[in-house]
Amino acid sequence: MSPADDPAGVGPGSATRWQSERSADDSRAYIERFAELAHAGTDLHGEARFVDVLVPRGARILDAGCGTGRVGLELARRGHRVTAVDLDPVLVEEARSHPELTVHLADLAQLDLPGPRFDAVVSAGNVMVFLAPGSERAVLGRIAAHLRPDGVFVAGFTTGAAYRPSQFAADLAAVGLVLEQRFATWDLRPWRDDAEWLVAVARRADGGGSTATP
Repeated sequence: MSPADDPAGVGPGSATRWQSERSADDSRAYIERFAELAHAGTDLHGEARFVDVLVPRGARILDAGCGTGRVGLELARRGHRVTAVDLDPVLVEEARSHPELTVHLADLAQLDLPGPRFDAVVSAGNVMVFLAPGSERAVLGRIAAHLRPDGVFVAGFTTGAAYRPSQFAADLAAVGLVLEQRFATWDLRPWRDDAEWLVAVARRADGGGSTATP
């Protein structure tokens, strides 16, 4: 499928870190790796459990940077209505194999989806650190614009990448998202300054949210 066929669109811009660092073969290997983990009985649903307790039953959820659709699919199985977005065509094709999901090929920095805004947006699996360098605030602005008033944003990413938790906190504030909670893992272990992972919960508390690219 070409970008022109997708209603969300993929506009021009700098390559994301994912695009720069990963090939189509890498994406296929990524799919195979998670299939093997699932077959081995590995628990792959910690992120979905985390989000599930934050939202009402039957919530509208955006899986922003959905990859294979793993997190969104589990949320759909829990009764939520899930829209999924990714820029990697190989991963989008895999996500579209799950009819429970509505999947778009789209650049998060230019995201403009039709329809009502979402109760929650989730960006798990290091989405924030694989964005195009310097685009993080623009992406968070588009996420804020897609959240309903009081909607919740959940993100998880490594603290060892170029994009630091302190930058993330500043970018959240700049687009009108209030950082409510930080954890060191998806199973709610307390945040520490030396934690290797950040799981963050932010909320659009002002009824607004930035729609402009900073």
